[in-house]
Amino acid sequence: MRMVNQVEWAKQIAALAKTGIHYARNHYDADRYQQLLAIAADMPAAAADADSARVKLILQQDDGYITPKVDVRGAVFRAGKILLVREAVDGLWTLPGGWADIGDAPSEAVEREIREESGFEANAIKLLAVEDRKRRHPPSLNEVYKLAFLCELVGGEARTSDETTAVGWFDEDDLPPLSLGRVSKGQIKRWFKHWRQPDLPTEFD
Repeated sequence: MRMVNQVEWAKQIAALAKTGIHYARNHYDADRYQQLLAIAADMPAAAADADSARVKLILQQDDGYITPKVDVRGAVFRAGKILLVREAVDGLWTLPGGWADIGDAPSEAVEREIREESGFEANAIKLLAVEDRKRRHPPSLNEVYKLAFLCELVGGEARTSDETTAVGWFDEDDLPPLSLGRVSKGQIKRWFKHWRQPDLPTEFD
């Protein structure tokens, strides 16, 4: 619990500091906000015994008025099974997806991620949910909104990428070990429910 609190406090302080740097009227104010950003980096680093310089680099990634990053995930079904990919970074499984790129509409972003990570072509047909990552996943230095889409399979074949080492289709009750920072078993079960009942409303928060 202490680590969770440290990360959440640090993110809030870092966001205030970076917004302050963006709107600072003189270098004195900017210097004070830079000091505040350094303190924010020290907090989770101390709790996790990590390198505060590296944490500060992560916290400094965005400039200006700080808003959440956007993660998109696609739920694709075939013959009653859901498409999952195995992440190269941790060896665990997740829905294909990732950060939305500048210039992409959300549906374009998830369709591209599915194609690049799995080799399959799919069209986004419904927004399943918009969720605050920290409410359902382990703590992260990034503040993230997760967009989950129901997608219709239209072609392609299984193919891995630089980011994935395997592609597979799985039953709801026979899921592989999941990359919990990206997707949870509860989320997958909810996407199965939406697939079976397409008139269910989009979920949020």
